[in-house]
Amino acid sequence: MKNKLVLELADVKKIAAAAEAEALTNEWAVSIAIVDDGGHLLHFQRLDGAAALSAQIAPAKAHTAVMGQRETKVYEDIINGGRYAFLTAPGVQGLLEGGVPIIKDGQCLGAVGVSGVKSPQDAQVAKAGIAAIGL
Repeated sequence: MKNKLVLELADVKKIAAAAEAEALTNEWAVSIAIVDDGGHLLHFQRLDGAAALSAQIAPAKAHTAVMGQRETKVYEDIINGGRYAFLTAPGVQGLLEGGVPIIKDGQCLGAVGVSGVKSPQDAQVAKAGIAAIGL
C-alpha cells in the first residue's frame, strides 16, 4: 500500500494568494481555479474585470491538467499540430495553455487553472501559485 500526499487547506490558500498576487502585479483580470487530484474544485476566484467566460475556462483547464497529469499546453500543441481528432476525446475540456498540475515526489496532488489573459500569462499565474508551496 502506498502513502498518498494531499493538498491541505493551508496549501490551497498559499497557492491562491500567490496566484492572485501575480495577476494583480501584472494587472491581469483572470479567474483562478484550484482542484484536488480527482479534479474536484477546492478554490475559485474571479478577479475584478475578468470575463464571465473565464469562470468556465479556468476550472476546465485545472480539471484537464490534473486528469492528464500534465500542463494543458501539451494538448493545445497537439491540436495546433494538426491532430484535430483529439478534440473528440471524451471528458476533456480546457485544452488551452494555463492548466498546470501540482506535482510532488512524482504524485499529482491537484492542479491550478487560470483564464483571462494570453495563455502563456495564464500559465505564469498558475505557476506562481504553485511556487508558493515550494514546488
